[in-house]
Amino acid sequence: MIEFKSDVEAVDYFRERYNRLTTEIRKVIVGQEDVVRDVLISIFSNGHCLLVGVPGLAKTLLVNTIAQSLGLSYNRIQFTPDLMPGDIIGSEILDENRQFRFIKGPIFANIILADEINRTPPKTQSALLEAMQERAVTAAGKRYELDKPFFVLATQNPIEQEGTYPLPEAQLDRFMFNVWLDYPNLSDEIQVVRQTTSGTTPELNKVLSIEEISYLQQLVRRVPVPENVLEYAVKLAASTRPHTATAAAEVNRLLSWGAGPRASQYLIIGAKCHAVVNGKYSPDIEDVRAVAAPILRHRIVRNYKAEAEGVKVDDIIKGLL
Repeated sequence: MIEFKSDVEAVDYFRERYNRLTTEIRKVIVGQEDVVRDVLISIFSNGHCLLVGVPGLAKTLLVNTIAQSLGLSYNRIQFTPDLMPGDIIGSEILDENRQFRFIKGPIFANIILADEINRTPPKTQSALLEAMQERAVTAAGKRYELDKPFFVLATQNPIEQEGTYPLPEAQLDRFMFNVWLDYPNLSDEIQVVRQTTSGTTPELNKVLSIEEISYLQQLVRRVPVPENVLEYAVKLAASTRPHTATAAAEVNRLLSWGAGPRASQYLIIGAKCHAVVNGKYSPDIEDVRAVAAPILRHRIVRNYKAEAEGVKVDDIIKGLL
């Protein structure tokens, strides 16, 4: 493990490693710079990330590429309507000695790709709740610690598609970021097609060790936050709660409920990480604003008026900012 004389030196190292990491990822992933940034911020903030987009936008490839660049163990779980909780966590079997033995499921890895998480019923989706919050699972009354670091990067198809189940609000709240992916622009798509039909596979280099990732996660937590930035983040989250003293007029008219205290926490942690990867030693209000949309968009719920008027969640967040 590399030793640093000060946190300032560690921040400079973080910035340099982050740039190298994005360079490696760009060998495979064309465009999507904001998406890559948000996923990496969620990882270094020790959070989980939900990627939302139609099939074919390289969500799975992105997660696989990041796992390779970080040198972390990686398992993909394909969520289907018949998937059971035991298929994720693992189950006990009776071995040849007539003793019960726990066989670990695919959740025992550093990075878990929960692919098409909303194609399985809520009972199975909830199997991830304990793992995401406690970094541990319980089977047959016994608790098993998960590998560290541990991240769930889930992909989700738009809810309007056939055969999808909405994620429970309690599980949505466990995700630090809700990142929306859109179709690539024309020049990026030309590059994607050229790159993927050439028959060559880019070789990815490992950029960070597990020990370094853990150290950098702790470094993000130690970044000092000015009092005005802290107040701004808390007031921003509070302003999304309808019919409270801090609610904006449009919030009262368009929202059923808003973001809880976990959103305030993530706004500060995300702002810290956003500041560090941009070479700053302390976050400012612009760093909070940069991470606000992916943190808030899955924590506020529109009412029938907003849906009838076609007002999008991101429009409401933009108004609050």
